[in-house]
Amino acid sequence: MTNAKQPVLINYLLHLADDALVLGHRNSEWCGHGPVLEQDIAITNISLDLIGQARSLYQYAASILNESPGANSVQRVTEDSLAYLRDTREFKNSLMLELPNGDWANTILRQFFFSTYQFYLYEKLEASTDETISAISVKALKEVTYHMRWSGEWVIRLGDGTEESNQRMQQALDNLWPYTGELFIESDYEQEAARIHLGTEMSPLKSKWDEKIRSVFEEAGMLSFFENKLNSGKSWMLSGGKQGRHSEHLGFVLAELQFMQRAYPNSEW
Repeated sequence: MTNAKQPVLINYLLHLADDALVLGHRNSEWCGHGPVLEQDIAITNISLDLIGQARSLYQYAASILNESPGANSVQRVTEDSLAYLRDTREFKNSLMLELPNGDWANTILRQFFFSTYQFYLYEKLEASTDETISAISVKALKEVTYHMRWSGEWVIRLGDGTEESNQRMQQALDNLWPYTGELFIESDYEQEAARIHLGTEMSPLKSKWDEKIRSVFEEAGMLSFFENKLNSGKSWMLSGGKQGRHSEHLGFVLAELQFMQRAYPNSEW
Protein backbone atom coordinates (compact mmCIF):
# COMPACT_ATOMS: atom_id res chain seq x y z
CA MET A 1 0.00 0.00 0.00
CA THR A 2 1.36 3.42 -0.92
CA ASN A 3 1.69 6.09 1.75
CA ALA A 4 -0.78 8.23 -0.18
CA LYS A 5 -3.51 5.61 0.19
CA GLN A 6 -2.94 4.91 3.86
CA PRO A 7 -4.68 7.96 5.46
CA VAL A 8 -7.68 7.50 3.17
CA LEU A 9 -8.00 3.84 4.07
CA ILE A 10 -7.58 4.47 7.81
CA ASN A 11 -10.25 7.19 7.85
CA TYR A 12 -12.57 5.04 5.78
CA LEU A 13 -12.13 2.03 8.06
CA LEU A 14 -12.66 4.13 11.18
CA HIS A 15 -15.83 5.61 9.72
CA LEU A 16 -17.29 2.17 9.00
CA ALA A 17 -16.19 0.83 12.38
CA ASP A 18 -17.46 3.83 14.34
CA ASP A 19 -20.88 3.55 12.71
CA ALA A 20 -21.14 -0.08 13.74
CA LEU A 21 -19.74 0.41 17.25
CA VAL A 22 -21.93 3.36 18.21
CA LEU A 23 -25.16 1.80 16.96
CA GLY A 24 -24.17 -1.52 18.49
CA HIS A 25 -23.72 0.19 21.85
CA ARG A 26 -27.04 2.03 21.53
CA ASN A 27 -28.85 -1.22 20.70
CA SER A 28 -27.23 -2.93 23.68
CA GLU A 29 -29.12 -0.52 25.92
CA TRP A 30 -32.26 -2.51 25.08
CA CYS A 31 -30.84 -5.67 26.64
CA GLY A 32 -33.35 -6.69 29.30
CA HIS A 33 -35.79 -3.96 28.23
CA GLY A 34 -37.22 -5.28 24.94
CA PRO A 35 -41.01 -5.47 24.52
CA VAL A 36 -40.99 -9.29 24.59
CA LEU A 37 -38.22 -11.81 25.31
CA GLU A 38 -37.75 -12.95 21.71
CA GLN A 39 -37.28 -9.39 20.43
CA ASP A 40 -35.07 -8.49 23.39
CA ILE A 41 -32.76 -11.32 22.29
CA ALA A 42 -33.01 -10.29 18.64
CA ILE A 43 -31.95 -6.65 19.19
CA THR A 44 -29.16 -7.80 21.51
CA ASN A 45 -27.86 -10.21 18.86
CA ILE A 46 -27.94 -7.42 16.28
CA SER A 47 -25.90 -5.35 18.70
CA LEU A 48 -23.33 -8.15 18.94
CA ASP A 49 -23.20 -8.45 15.14
CA LEU A 50 -22.50 -4.73 14.80
CA ILE A 51 -19.81 -4.78 17.47
CA GLY A 52 -18.26 -7.79 15.73
CA GLN A 53 -18.15 -5.80 12.47
CA ALA A 54 -16.54 -2.90 14.32
CA ARG A 55 -13.91 -5.23 15.78
CA SER A 56 -12.90 -6.56 12.37
CA LEU A 57 -12.58 -3.06 10.95
CA TYR A 58 -10.66 -1.71 13.97
CA GLN A 59 -8.31 -4.70 13.88
CA TYR A 60 -7.53 -4.04 10.24
CA ALA A 61 -6.99 -0.32 10.86
CA ALA A 62 -4.70 -1.11 13.81
CA SER A 63 -2.60 -3.52 11.75
CA ILE A 64 -2.05 -0.85 9.09
CA LEU A 65 -1.14 1.79 11.66
CA ASN A 66 1.32 -0.54 13.41
CA GLU A 67 3.07 -1.33 10.13
CA SER A 68 3.33 2.29 8.99
CA PRO A 69 6.70 4.12 9.03
CA GLY A 70 7.36 5.76 12.38
CA ALA A 71 4.88 3.55 14.27
CA ASN A 72 5.56 3.23 17.99
CA SER A 73 6.95 -0.28 18.47
CA VAL A 74 6.34 -0.15 22.23
CA GLN A 75 2.81 1.26 22.39
CA ARG A 76 1.00 -0.64 19.68
CA VAL A 77 -2.38 0.43 18.33
CA THR A 78 -5.12 -2.11 19.03
CA GLU A 79 -8.83 -2.46 18.41
CA ASP A 80 -9.30 -1.48 22.06
CA SER A 81 -7.29 1.72 21.82
CA LEU A 82 -9.22 2.75 18.70
CA ALA A 83 -12.56 2.09 20.40
CA TYR A 84 -11.79 3.26 23.93
CA LEU A 85 -9.08 5.91 23.74
CA ARG A 86 -10.24 8.27 21.03
CA ASP A 87 -12.17 11.40 21.94
CA THR A 88 -15.49 12.57 20.55
CA ARG A 89 -14.06 14.64 17.69
CA GLU A 90 -12.01 11.69 16.50
CA PHE A 91 -15.10 9.55 15.91
CA LYS A 92 -16.52 9.49 12.38
CA ASN A 93 -19.94 7.91 12.87
CA SER A 94 -23.10 9.35 11.34
CA LEU A 95 -25.15 11.50 13.70
CA MET A 96 -28.31 9.38 13.55
CA LEU A 97 -26.55 6.47 15.22
CA GLU A 98 -25.61 8.35 18.38
CA LEU A 99 -29.13 9.63 19.09
CA PRO A 100 -30.90 8.29 22.19
CA ASN A 101 -32.97 5.19 21.45
CA GLY A 102 -36.36 6.69 22.21
CA ASP A 103 -39.20 4.20 22.03
CA TRP A 104 -39.26 0.86 20.22
CA ALA A 105 -40.59 2.41 16.99
CA ASN A 106 -37.75 4.93 16.92
CA THR A 107 -35.13 2.23 17.53
CA ILE A 108 -36.65 -0.04 14.90
CA LEU A 109 -36.85 2.64 12.21
CA ARG A 110 -33.27 3.77 12.84
CA GLN A 111 -32.13 0.16 12.52
CA PHE A 112 -34.08 -0.28 9.29
CA PHE A 113 -32.69 2.92 7.78
CA PHE A 114 -29.13 1.98 8.70
CA SER A 115 -29.34 -1.73 7.87
CA THR A 116 -30.71 -0.94 4.42
CA TYR A 117 -27.83 1.48 3.88
CA GLN A 118 -25.34 -1.12 5.12
CA PHE A 119 -26.85 -3.80 2.89
CA TYR A 120 -26.27 -1.87 -0.33
CA LEU A 121 -22.91 -0.57 0.90
CA TYR A 122 -21.46 -3.97 1.77
CA GLU A 123 -22.94 -5.44 -1.39
CA LYS A 124 -20.73 -3.01 -3.32
CA LEU A 125 -17.73 -3.35 -1.00
CA GLU A 126 -17.54 -7.06 -1.72
CA ALA A 127 -15.88 -5.91 -4.96
CA SER A 128 -13.37 -3.63 -3.21
CA THR A 129 -9.80 -3.95 -4.47
CA ASP A 130 -8.77 -4.24 -0.84
CA GLU A 131 -9.02 -7.95 -0.08
CA THR A 132 -9.59 -7.46 3.65
CA ILE A 133 -12.42 -4.98 3.15
CA SER A 134 -13.93 -7.38 0.64
CA ALA A 135 -13.72 -10.31 3.10
CA ILE A 136 -15.21 -8.28 5.96
CA SER A 137 -18.03 -7.18 3.65
CA VAL A 138 -18.86 -10.75 2.61
CA LYS A 139 -19.33 -11.77 6.24
CA ALA A 140 -21.11 -8.57 7.29
CA LEU A 141 -23.56 -8.76 4.40
CA LYS A 142 -24.94 -12.06 5.70
CA GLU A 143 -25.65 -10.43 9.08
CA VAL A 144 -26.99 -7.19 7.64
CA THR A 145 -29.41 -9.06 5.37
CA TYR A 146 -31.09 -10.42 8.50
CA HIS A 147 -30.97 -7.03 10.26
CA MET A 148 -32.73 -5.37 7.31
CA ARG A 149 -35.40 -8.07 7.06
CA TRP A 150 -36.06 -8.13 10.81
CA SER A 151 -36.32 -4.37 11.23
CA GLY A 152 -38.35 -4.01 8.03
CA GLU A 153 -40.89 -6.53 9.29
CA TRP A 154 -41.22 -4.50 12.48
CA VAL A 155 -41.76 -1.28 10.51
CA ILE A 156 -44.63 -3.01 8.70
CA ARG A 157 -46.02 -4.45 11.94
CA LEU A 158 -46.05 -1.09 13.68
CA GLY A 159 -47.18 0.97 10.69
CA ASP A 160 -50.01 -1.41 9.86
CA GLY A 161 -50.87 -2.16 13.49
CA THR A 162 -52.89 -0.11 15.93
CA GLU A 163 -53.60 3.61 15.75
CA GLU A 164 -51.00 4.18 18.46
CA SER A 165 -48.29 2.07 16.80
CA ASN A 166 -48.89 3.89 13.51
CA GLN A 167 -48.59 7.25 15.24
CA ARG A 168 -45.36 6.16 16.93
CA MET A 169 -43.91 5.14 13.58
CA GLN A 170 -44.91 8.49 12.11
CA GLN A 171 -43.21 10.23 15.03
CA ALA A 172 -40.09 8.11 14.53
CA LEU A 173 -39.98 9.14 10.88
CA ASP A 174 -40.31 12.80 11.90
CA ASN A 175 -37.45 12.39 14.37
CA LEU A 176 -35.03 10.49 12.15
CA TRP A 177 -35.61 11.74 8.63
CA PRO A 178 -33.40 14.87 8.94
CA TYR A 179 -30.46 12.59 9.77
CA THR A 180 -30.83 10.12 6.90
CA GLY A 181 -29.22 12.33 4.27
CA GLU A 182 -25.85 12.21 6.02
CA LEU A 183 -25.54 8.51 5.19
CA PHE A 184 -25.14 9.50 1.53
CA ILE A 185 -23.33 12.84 1.86
CA GLU A 186 -19.80 11.80 0.96
CA SER A 187 -16.88 12.92 3.09
CA ASP A 188 -13.52 13.62 1.48
CA TYR A 189 -12.17 10.22 2.49
CA GLU A 190 -15.23 8.42 1.10
CA GLN A 191 -14.83 10.20 -2.21
CA GLU A 192 -11.13 9.36 -2.37
CA ALA A 193 -11.74 5.75 -1.29
CA ALA A 194 -14.22 5.37 -4.14
CA ARG A 195 -11.80 6.96 -6.61
CA ILE A 196 -9.05 4.47 -5.82
CA HIS A 197 -11.53 1.56 -5.68
CA LEU A 198 -11.23 0.89 -1.97
CA GLY A 199 -14.76 2.14 -1.27
CA THR A 200 -17.79 2.95 -3.39
CA GLU A 201 -19.77 5.97 -4.55
CA MET A 202 -22.78 6.83 -2.42
CA SER A 203 -25.10 8.33 -5.04
CA PRO A 204 -26.00 5.01 -6.74
CA LEU A 205 -26.78 3.53 -3.34
CA LYS A 206 -29.22 6.32 -2.49
CA SER A 207 -31.71 5.40 -5.23
CA LYS A 208 -31.66 1.75 -4.15
CA TRP A 209 -32.12 2.80 -0.53
CA ASP A 210 -35.08 5.04 -1.43
CA GLU A 211 -36.71 2.22 -3.38
CA LYS A 212 -36.37 -0.30 -0.54
CA ILE A 213 -37.60 2.13 2.11
CA ARG A 214 -40.55 3.10 -0.07
CA SER A 215 -41.59 -0.52 -0.63
CA VAL A 216 -41.62 -1.26 3.10
CA PHE A 217 -43.57 1.88 3.95
CA GLU A 218 -46.07 1.02 1.22
CA GLU A 219 -46.60 -2.40 2.79
CA ALA A 220 -46.98 -0.69 6.16
CA GLY A 221 -49.78 1.50 4.77
CA MET A 222 -47.67 4.65 5.21
CA LEU A 223 -46.52 5.35 1.66
CA SER A 224 -48.06 8.82 1.39
CA PHE A 225 -46.51 9.85 4.69
CA PHE A 226 -43.09 8.61 3.56
CA GLU A 227 -43.33 10.29 0.16
CA ASN A 228 -44.18 13.58 1.82
CA LYS A 229 -40.95 13.28 3.77
CA LEU A 230 -39.02 12.25 0.68
CA ASN A 231 -40.27 15.20 -1.33
CA SER A 232 -39.88 17.75 1.45
CA GLY A 233 -36.51 16.45 2.61
CA LYS A 234 -34.46 17.41 -0.43
CA SER A 235 -33.37 20.77 0.92
CA TRP A 236 -31.25 20.36 4.03
CA MET A 237 -30.06 17.48 6.17
CA LEU A 238 -28.10 17.39 9.40
CA SER A 239 -24.50 16.30 8.91
CA GLY A 240 -20.99 16.60 10.32
CA GLY A 241 -20.55 13.33 12.16
CA LYS A 242 -18.26 11.90 9.50
CA GLN A 243 -15.97 14.88 10.05
CA GLY A 244 -16.03 14.59 13.85
CA ARG A 245 -18.69 17.24 14.54
CA HIS A 246 -21.12 15.48 16.83
CA SER A 247 -24.11 16.14 19.03
CA GLU A 248 -23.81 16.12 22.80
CA HIS A 249 -25.24 12.60 22.77
CA LEU A 250 -22.01 10.97 21.61
CA GLY A 251 -20.20 12.32 24.66
CA PHE A 252 -22.58 10.41 26.91
CA VAL A 253 -22.25 7.27 24.80
CA LEU A 254 -18.46 7.35 25.04
CA ALA A 255 -18.50 8.20 28.75
CA GLU A 256 -20.26 4.89 29.36
CA LEU A 257 -18.55 2.87 26.65
CA GLN A 258 -15.02 3.95 27.55
CA PHE A 259 -15.28 4.20 31.34
CA MET A 260 -13.56 0.95 32.32
CA GLN A 261 -10.58 1.39 30.01
CA ARG A 262 -10.02 4.99 31.03
CA ALA A 263 -10.52 4.33 34.75
CA TYR A 264 -8.30 1.24 34.73
CA PRO A 265 -5.81 1.68 31.85
CA ASN A 266 -4.49 -1.43 30.12
CA SER A 267 -6.96 -3.66 31.92
CA GLU A 268 -7.64 -7.02 30.27
CA TRP A 269 -10.31 -9.68 30.67
